[in-house]
Amino acid sequence: MPSSAVLRRALLALAVVALALWTALTTQPRLGLDLRGGTRIVLETRDTPELRADAEATDRALEVLRKRVDGLGVAEPSLARSGENRIVVELPGLRDPREAAEVIGRTAQLTIHAVTGAAAAAPDAPAADGTRTLPDPDAAPGSAGFLTLAAPALTGDGVKSADAVLDTTSGRGWTVDLAFRDGAAADWARLTGAAACAPAGDHARRVAIVLDDRIVSAPAMQTGVACGSGIAGGATQITGGFSAEEARDLAALVEGGALPVPVTTVEQSTVGPTLGAEAIRASALAAVIGLACTGVFVIVVYRLLGLLATIALLLYGLISYAAVVALGATLTLPGLAGFVLAVGIAVDANVLVFERAREEYAALGRTAVTRDPRRPLAVAFGKAWSAVADSNVTTLLAAGLLFAFATGPVKGFGVTLAIGVLASMVTAMVITRLLADAALALPAVRRRPALTGMAGLGRLRTRLNRRAPRLMARRRRWFTVSAALLLLALAGIGVRGVQLGVEFTGGRDVQYTAASPVDADAARAAVTAAGFPDAVVQTTGDGGRDVTVRVGETGDAAHARITEAVTEAAGPVTVERDDLIGPSLGGELRTHALLALGLAVAAQLVYLSVRFRWTYAAAAVAAMVQDVLLVVGLFAWLGKPVDSVFLAALLTVVGYSVNDSVVVLDRLRELRRTGSRLPLADLADRAVAQTLPRTVNTGMGALFVLAALAVLGGDTLTDFSVSLLAGVVLGMASTVFTALPLTVTLETRTPPPAAPVKPRAANPTGAVV
Repeated sequence: MPSSAVLRRALLALAVVALALWTALTTQPRLGLDLRGGTRIVLETRDTPELRADAEATDRALEVLRKRVDGLGVAEPSLARSGENRIVVELPGLRDPREAAEVIGRTAQLTIHAVTGAAAAAPDAPAADGTRTLPDPDAAPGSAGFLTLAAPALTGDGVKSADAVLDTTSGRGWTVDLAFRDGAAADWARLTGAAACAPAGDHARRVAIVLDDRIVSAPAMQTGVACGSGIAGGATQITGGFSAEEARDLAALVEGGALPVPVTTVEQSTVGPTLGAEAIRASALAAVIGLACTGVFVIVVYRLLGLLATIALLLYGLISYAAVVALGATLTLPGLAGFVLAVGIAVDANVLVFERAREEYAALGRTAVTRDPRRPLAVAFGKAWSAVADSNVTTLLAAGLLFAFATGPVKGFGVTLAIGVLASMVTAMVITRLLADAALALPAVRRRPALTGMAGLGRLRTRLNRRAPRLMARRRRWFTVSAALLLLALAGIGVRGVQLGVEFTGGRDVQYTAASPVDADAARAAVTAAGFPDAVVQTTGDGGRDVTVRVGETGDAAHARITEAVTEAAGPVTVERDDLIGPSLGGELRTHALLALGLAVAAQLVYLSVRFRWTYAAAAVAAMVQDVLLVVGLFAWLGKPVDSVFLAALLTVVGYSVNDSVVVLDRLRELRRTGSRLPLADLADRAVAQTLPRTVNTGMGALFVLAALAVLGGDTLTDFSVSLLAGVVLGMASTVFTALPLTVTLETRTPPPAAPVKPRAANPTGAVV
């Protein structure tokens, strides 16, 4: 390798590491609500007879909602339009979503009316001329309980500002001070001036302030208000015995203005800060333990090269974390899992190169390697690039589908997984190579070739070379075993059924934490007695102190009854997580999940057909579909819920399964290109023998990380890790026992492409030989 090329790579790597370190030290990560605690509400705008809820109307509604949210006093709120008619509102630190949903979701049509008289009852239908009869909030017992109002004289569009103020001078308590715009200020003076002309005690001396067809205040003009002149200055005060919270909510509604189209809540999620902090602690500890175990394993297997790969792994963690914070991506709980999981992917590229380097070392001989120990490694990097690129592209396809079709926190998983894949390619193919080139050039290393980790083939490879496996001779046996496992999985899906989470069915999922262990039967009986016989009640967590209740879609009143029932059975409880999904959104998410899986299969098939033969692609995709069905069947038998986090794990299983198949098929293609006259089945057995050490070592690296997540993570991370643990093991097994035998079977039944006919050579006389 020319020295200039080495220098360019070194400068590039140094610049990337320096930039990553500076970014990590100076930029705070953007944590999702599931990590820092708070409430997430998804609103959907609805059509009206006069206006369609398109993107333009939704954007106007978003601006109104932003003003209302600002009035709630929530630190760093986030509002964004999602699609054409949805608005995502994130309120960090807010534990009670009911009040927020009530304030930000109300239509908030503010109108101000002249009062024309009193009535004993309201008419059945509102009048066409804008007059109305509404309950009097100040009616005394036994008097007429309704006020008759004239057509609106002012609307909320004329309000310039609204502030909640504690009136300590007159003893009115909390009030809402309004300031009108110029034109509205004149209308207000004219309205109050006409009311001041009515005699004392007459209802016509009052002015009614109406919010969403409810009179919130109907003050009478004081004696100091002049007839005909009214209240000048463009300001007034709404009184009504408000509490501090009611006054602030009303001020936020009035100042925000009316929504152009009505909105409804389709998703609502609340996470307590304690649960978020615990998730960060568990994920960070899992990352440290997983990286440490993976590093020790790689060092034991590959010695000096393993040590250099471990250093590159640490730099991978720094680079991928810096990329996440630099892009402003929201780091969520599934995102943390994706970040930790990508460690296994980072190990994969290094293992592929190191195993290939061992082969090249054995082929070149010790004498040639002693002269230049960097030579087998350089050849290994060149030959392993194809398998590294293909395996990483398959994972990127799964990550891209997650980002395109998932919602909420799972999008963060797709982002961090994609960043991890790209960072792993940089660290493995650039940083590890630079470190290895520098270390192998040292005289002390040249004198001790065993120190490099390339001098021996490894115990597993040596054993396989001594006694080559004859797996393809037993293809029918492996097909029978695969069919039996598939039938078992399909039986679980058919008999036990797939337990869809509330994200796919609609409903409410609430997690409570009690001070002492909870009896699941007592909690289940209490919730049933409260009127929810179909509720699923489970105890989880450390010592059974966590209670999870899943019910069909419920409102806030039903949620309060469930909380009271759990409190009776378990004592004082705190709500750690509260997820509410509307049935329409649940059906949409279910459709998107199936679409994402279908597109994942199609994308893998197309890509592998381009990179390999169609027979290779069909076999790899068939093995991948088998892995997916086996994982789903496992969760069906275990009774675990299938939710969006499980979908993230399932699409990652897709990437891992095809990843393993690609490496073996890439080696099989290489062996066929060498022109060997061995039968295809023997070549397939040889491909297994040459790639199995890589498959085992890569799988071990991923298993360390996933085991740490399963043991140290919460319930969500544990389910996520269990599904991926099953997927990684199945991916390694199905490649050898399904994908490769199926490839051999399809290839033997598919006629080879016709070889081009070469023209015969002519002799000097022109006769064809």
